[in-house]
Amino acid sequence: MENLDQRVAVIGAGYAGMAAAVTLAQEGVRVTVLEAGPVPGGRARRISSEGRELDNGQHILIGAYGELLRLMRLVAVPAQALLRLPLELRYADGFAFRSLWLPAPLGLLGGLLFASKLTLAERWDAVRFMGFLQKNDFHVEQTLTVLDLLQRHRQNGTIGHYLWRPLCVSALNTPPELASAQVFANVLRDSLAGEREASDLLLPRVDLSRLFPEPACEFVARRGGEIRTGALVRDLAAMRRKFRAVIVAVGPHQLKALLPELAGNYQYQPIYTCYLQYPASVRLPFPMLGLAEGLVQWAFDRGALTGERGRIACVISAQGDHQQLQRDELAAACHRELARALGGLPDPEWSCVIAEKRATVACTREMKSLNLRMKIEGVYLAGDYTDPDYPPTLEAAVRSGVRAAQLALAPPCTAS
Repeated sequence: MENLDQRVAVIGAGYAGMAAAVTLAQEGVRVTVLEAGPVPGGRARRISSEGRELDNGQHILIGAYGELLRLMRLVAVPAQALLRLPLELRYADGFAFRSLWLPAPLGLLGGLLFASKLTLAERWDAVRFMGFLQKNDFHVEQTLTVLDLLQRHRQNGTIGHYLWRPLCVSALNTPPELASAQVFANVLRDSLAGEREASDLLLPRVDLSRLFPEPACEFVARRGGEIRTGALVRDLAAMRRKFRAVIVAVGPHQLKALLPELAGNYQYQPIYTCYLQYPASVRLPFPMLGLAEGLVQWAFDRGALTGERGRIACVISAQGDHQQLQRDELAAACHRELARALGGLPDPEWSCVIAEKRATVACTREMKSLNLRMKIEGVYLAGDYTDPDYPPTLEAAVRSGVRAAQLALAPPCTAS
């Protein structure tokens, strides 16, 4: 019989947990993954609603997500699972920004100079803003919010409305007046100011569970690991007695039962996704279209991405007035905004609003200063909220899982 003490347990089969499990399995470690839900993916997964399979949100990847892309290749996710587009932000009202095909940072600077709907002064201010960040190696005062940073560099006007504020909300899922300027600068460093392909938009063409967690489960199972869904863990001490190491990869709101000393009063930010099903002939002029006014920030053409023709996903990130609406009211508001932007649409055949009220931890200065270091031997923490430099994204999640696995693989320290 196999000695279970040599196995490692991973609690949670989201992106962080499966990144940890894949890293361990690649090194020949037998892994047992315990997931409370019915499918892997955590806060980025496939769900069933009224007999329809939908993602619980619309996620965007970028070319700078090096660890996630590496692990996707490792577990044999096909390249066509993502639609890769050079960075281009298009809005229904005509604003457009596109990074030019030039070596970094010329592509970004050229894109800023040619962006539409900006005055010449605004274009040069934007170039100077990026120049300031590059000159300072993208380090800013730790006390600043994103709004503070934008105001200091005259970036809170038209370009803030169309570019910087939407990028902040999309990447950090936190309003600019609360979001950490340093984390925002880190995102700009690795994406807009990174290598030419780092800023590419990568839009999923398969559901979020199939994008990585399910292939990762198959990878682990082929190497002798075990995946248990519907397995809720409440007793960490019992797990620690059974396995030589335990990686806790659950959301912060789930820490109270497992690691109460780390279950602080986290601030959360929501993501609302409203699916609107129109006739199959309805499509957007671009797979990802910005809406500059109202509640909806981005609309995604699921027909162009996943083949679900006529289906539009409207995304509203971070807190706001929309949280006061009933779901049918919110769906109606999304339809009105979309119809106004596109010049008229028929009524949707059906709609579905998915509200992830604790989609991410608020990416504030205070959150990034928390000490989340583990003090229990053989227990390691993973999750997008644990990354010291990145916002709570899929990339932060997999980075944290890889780090936790590497700690679990390291030989224990012995007293001298």
